[in-house]
Amino acid sequence: MQVVLLERIAKLGQMGDVVTVKDGYARNFLLPQGKALRANKSNLERFEQDRAQLEARNLERKQDAEAVHAKLDGQSFVVIRSSGDTGQLYGSVTPRDIADLLSAGGFDTARNQVVLSQPIKNLGLHTVAVNLHPEVTSSVIVNVARTEDEAERQAAGEDVTGEQQDEDEAMDLDAVFEEGVSADISEDEAEETAEETVEAAEEAPAEEVETEAADSEADTEEASKD
Repeated sequence: MQVVLLERIAKLGQMGDVVTVKDGYARNFLLPQGKALRANKSNLERFEQDRAQLEARNLERKQDAEAVHAKLDGQSFVVIRSSGDTGQLYGSVTPRDIADLLSAGGFDTARNQVVLSQPIKNLGLHTVAVNLHPEVTSSVIVNVARTEDEAERQAAGEDVTGEQQDEDEAMDLDAVFEEGVSADISEDEAEETAEETVEAAEEAPAEEVETEAADSEADTEEASKD
């Protein structure tokens, strides 16, 4: 389908350009969003009549976007999420989440203005583009952390995910060490028990021999008296 653009569309063209696009893209996005008109004779004539007004409106919107860009660009926003030890989130951070976050921070933003190829699924600092206007794009930092303290440390350059893994490895080593000590003690006790058993077995016959010798000596004495 051929359409005439009513504003600049990235990778497509400038205002007033007549371009060919897929029917679905035109019907589902360009036409209902008021970004283009079908490129027929009546619409082209209408565009030329309204061109000055459209350009003035676009310029006003661009100036508004630039004013927002001056405040928004480079800003950091914290998102608190739960995650596993490796930093993998239990869930994700979506464009809607980021739009709501920016709106809560005083920057009225729609979901379709947030440029995110796929939802964020890991802890860390993520750079996200926000389209304020076809010709104005801001970049913000989305700081995804488990706590506010972790967010501050991440912003300072610390890798809290790696630190957590180190702590887990240390805990595993401690557990192994404790298990090894326990096993050594058990072996020592077993060895001592075995030695005591052997000594007892060696001593028992000796006592019996001494007893038999004493009894034999007593019998000899009685016989001599008789």
